[in-house]
Amino acid sequence: MDDHREAPPVNPLPPVVVLLFLAMAIPEALFSLGAAGLIGGPEAVGWRLAYVQQYAFSGDIFDWMVLNGRWLPEHMLRFITYSFVHSGFTSALFAIVLTLALGKMVGETLGQPAVVVLFFGGAVFGALIYGLLLNDPAWIVGGFPAVYGLIGGYSFVMWLSLSIAGEQQLRAFSLIAMLMGLQLIWGVFFGPSTEWVADLAGFAFGFVASALLVPGGMTRLIRALRRD
Repeated sequence: MDDHREAPPVNPLPPVVVLLFLAMAIPEALFSLGAAGLIGGPEAVGWRLAYVQQYAFSGDIFDWMVLNGRWLPEHMLRFITYSFVHSGFTSALFAIVLTLALGKMVGETLGQPAVVVLFFGGAVFGALIYGLLLNDPAWIVGGFPAVYGLIGGYSFVMWLSLSIAGEQQLRAFSLIAMLMGLQLIWGVFFGPSTEWVADLAGFAFGFVASALLVPGGMTRLIRALRRD
């Protein structure tokens, strides 16, 4: 008897990626259904705005904490919670799709702890750099700085693989270049935004953190920088 079992057509997602997906998808589903009047009654229309005010990252609040030396827990949590509240359905959809795709790749290559480090590290570092460098009163919402942390991890793995294969390592940055280009085009048509600062900071964190997570990765990165 042949005991061979066919492999599933789609590899299962790492559990941590599933949890991130649910943490992003469930709030967005509630906001969208509430805005459509399908759940929650008349007050559900304002759910998204209420959650943005309570959980989004605010540069003004960050500046107030720095100025007064008061690091209130409810505001410190904004460094993380803003990743799970989006400005609209389309933004949430893109963030969720990228999280699933990149989280699966990073989880299978570097392990599930790396997904957690890169996702939340990208979110925190992105918001921190945004708050330190800019004086923009606009709220930061959405999972893109966290997603860019995963992109940094993906790019480092690609950079390392291309280095081992002796191929052109600049190809590892094609995804980040494409996404930043799309953001530039979006800004031309719909108005400029400063959130790209947080996104780029999230990417930088993900790339450098991955060098620490991969055995010998930091040594290779330092050698490459010295050659440049």
